[in-house]
Amino acid sequence: MTTHCDLSDLSLREAADIVRGGGIIVFPTDTFYGLGACPFDARAVQRIFDLKGRSFQSAPILVLVRSRVDLETLVSEITPAAERLMEACWPGPLTLVFRAAAAVPSVLTAGTGTIGVRLPAHPDVQRLLEAVGGPLTGTSANCSGQPPATTAEDVDRVFGSGVDAILNGGATPGGLPSTVVDTTVDPPRLLREGRVSTASLRSIINSMAA
Repeated sequence: MTTHCDLSDLSLREAADIVRGGGIIVFPTDTFYGLGACPFDARAVQRIFDLKGRSFQSAPILVLVRSRVDLETLVSEITPAAERLMEACWPGPLTLVFRAAAAVPSVLTAGTGTIGVRLPAHPDVQRLLEAVGGPLTGTSANCSGQPPATTAEDVDRVFGSGVDAILNGGATPGGLPSTVVDTTVDPPRLLREGRVSTASLRSIINSMAA
């Protein structure tokens, strides 16, 4: 049975217990609802792929962090370019791709050896990450190829009892997803246009070479 709850401190603690127990939660972000699980739990991550109907080889699942400490548990290298982009754009809608740490399950990286990470600005997501006490997957709550969910009701219609808890924060604004930049190459490469504009990124990257 899926638990439906609000964003109270008690509900966040209950959701965190579900994550630590290997479960999957759904929570509102600054754009869409996301599917949350412990990124180090390969079985839970595989459940997310199954729920979304996404092939293991199709694309890695991005991870949300609350701090530099969380980031360092997930990645094996932080380049100077990544440092500059984090300084300029975090917290915010920029996902950076790093080389994954050895402890990260290959299912999370879709076998690529790289991982996308974002430090969100949304206060409720920050509260959830604090309750979990570590990183959390943040892929959009939708079946592959379908529009991301913007309400808890959308999530319930799509996944029903396939998830363990739905945190209802009302309608999310939708809009553009996070911008994705690969920092494993020099210079960094734009992989997906999103809420951080290409012009802003170009200005930051150009300033590195100045």
